[in-house]
Amino acid sequence: MPCYKEDEVIFEVAKEALNQVYPKTHFDIIVIADKFEPGSLEKLRQLPIILYSADFRISTKTRALNFALKNLKENQYEIVVVLDADNVMEPHFLHKLNNSFSHGYKAVQGHRVAKNLNTNFAILDAVSEEINNNLFRKGHRVVGLSSALIGSAMAFDFNYFKEMMQDIEVVGGFDKEIELRLLSKRDEIEYLPDAYVYDEKVQNVKIFSQQRRRWLSAQFHYFGKHFSPATKAFFHDGNFDYFNKAIQYLQMPRILLLGSLTIIALATWFVNPIWVSVAWSLSLFFTICALLVSIPIKYYNFNTLKALAALPLGFIFMFLSLIKIRGANKKFIHTKHTYNAFQIRRK
Repeated sequence: MPCYKEDEVIFEVAKEALNQVYPKTHFDIIVIADKFEPGSLEKLRQLPIILYSADFRISTKTRALNFALKNLKENQYEIVVVLDADNVMEPHFLHKLNNSFSHGYKAVQGHRVAKNLNTNFAILDAVSEEINNNLFRKGHRVVGLSSALIGSAMAFDFNYFKEMMQDIEVVGGFDKEIELRLLSKRDEIEYLPDAYVYDEKVQNVKIFSQQRRRWLSAQFHYFGKHFSPATKAFFHDGNFDYFNKAIQYLQMPRILLLGSLTIIALATWFVNPIWVSVAWSLSLFFTICALLVSIPIKYYNFNTLKALAALPLGFIFMFLSLIKIRGANKKFIHTKHTYNAFQIRRK
């Protein structure tokens, strides 16, 4: 668990992680605590976990992970699981991962689900993630492609991950770097839809737009970096998985896609021939249909309907944030977490 100033949540999350229904002698919880208060570190030392305290001049997730990996010996573990500081694993998560790795996979993505649905933007964030789960994880596996990674709730062969991370030093989008490296080597990424990890969703429009801006900046960076080698790998070696992933990084955030299509579809009815208007309207219609069938049935409720009213505000903030997109993935932007493990059990 790489953590940056997560004093408020990490103790309860680490304590909860120890409750896995899995032999206690067969797993360790490792916390990399960057810029923590002395009192928080002392409290964490009371738990039966491995604690690495750090104070990086420039804090990044990759730097924290490599700090821990350098302190771990080769073959010390078989599997490494990467979690965010707020992530809470379901009790059987490690057991399900272990079964999956027994089939020879090098990388496995778990099913990240919302820990909180307490605001309109938390609901929109949760729905967006479930759409991605169904389209780019479960959907990919159904058609024989690798699952997309998501930055946490993901697991790797330990030695493989340790070696790969040695020369990875990025500020934003480290999961995309790992994903593209895996696919370029034809290493398949599995997805476990029934292995749940609870993740805190963003709760206001400012953080929502900042997060998407950072993601979009990382996407464009990795598209530019990998489009040429991915295209070559596809036409020379038939590596469609790698090529498909590189192309996907051209996608705009879903809220911008819906907003843009709506504006264009409406505008064309006033300035274009009828067939152009119909084409854009059908594009909007089929996009909405594709998204609707990707949303789990549990989100078809009044709270989600209310949350949809926040979409125009989200679109405006996202559009304005594009002005500052250049270099967004090169700046470390911390999303503070507050929603702890105990709040899940009270639901």
